[in-house]
Amino acid sequence: MRPLRFVALGDSLTEGVGDPVGESWRGWAALLAGGLDEPVEFVNLAVSGAQTRDVLERQTPAALALRPDVVSVVIGVNDTLRCTFDIHAVAARLDKVYAAFRDQDAVLLTACLPDPGAMLGLPGALARPLARRQRAVNTVVHALSERYEAVHLHAAEGAWLMDRAMWSADRLHPGERGHRQLALRFHALLTQEGIAAGAAPSAEPEFPAPTRSASLWWLATAGTGWVARRCTDLLPQLLTLAAAEVRHRARGTSARLDLSASHAVASALAALSVAEQPDVA
Repeated sequence: MRPLRFVALGDSLTEGVGDPVGESWRGWAALLAGGLDEPVEFVNLAVSGAQTRDVLERQTPAALALRPDVVSVVIGVNDTLRCTFDIHAVAARLDKVYAAFRDQDAVLLTACLPDPGAMLGLPGALARPLARRQRAVNTVVHALSERYEAVHLHAAEGAWLMDRAMWSADRLHPGERGHRQLALRFHALLTQEGIAAGAAPSAEPEFPAPTRSASLWWLATAGTGWVARRCTDLLPQLLTLAAAEVRHRARGTSARLDLSASHAVASALAALSVAEQPDVA
């Protein structure tokens, strides 16, 4: 009997950003791995900045070759932060990724995620377009998770998300305490499914929280680079979206923006359903 093999796919959240151990990141997936079984073979393929295209084209082939017993696919926030955001493309990519792992009979872990604009504390006109995009991604993930019988974590809301102690200096990635909460919540779901046989990760941090000066230093160095890269790509479009928010709000037609986003999600999911129907001779 080989060890249970757990492979994690995704972006900086799964890579472990915000939970430093030595010179590298650990993160929720590594914390969860220790509570799945004994022994466990854990491989983390997540890469900071990854989008759904990266998961489909790069991470999924590498993961399929490993034939995992359990695989996590937590992705989508970076798609919402790009000027190329397209919910139809996101849905089509996730559908292919989920299907590939379920075809191998792997246990699939997914999660919906909080809206980055709220986490960053952006002004309303800037935050609302990002929130609308994240809701669209979460709706797609919910629907596809049900279709492929994934173990799905509702991590988009909850009182614990509002606890500042859960978050790192950048306010977008969890700190160690937040990563531990994600691991604990996934472990509880897997225990209910009879998949996790090991002890749950501790909720209490192993290391002291970074000092305020250390957090400020991180923001002034690595954090500044992260913001600059996102702003170069997203900011011009985000300003255009914000201007549209202001116009619609002044006219009392803000509901049209939400309705348009809902129609786009419905259309994206309907297109997947049509594509899966067999041809009739």
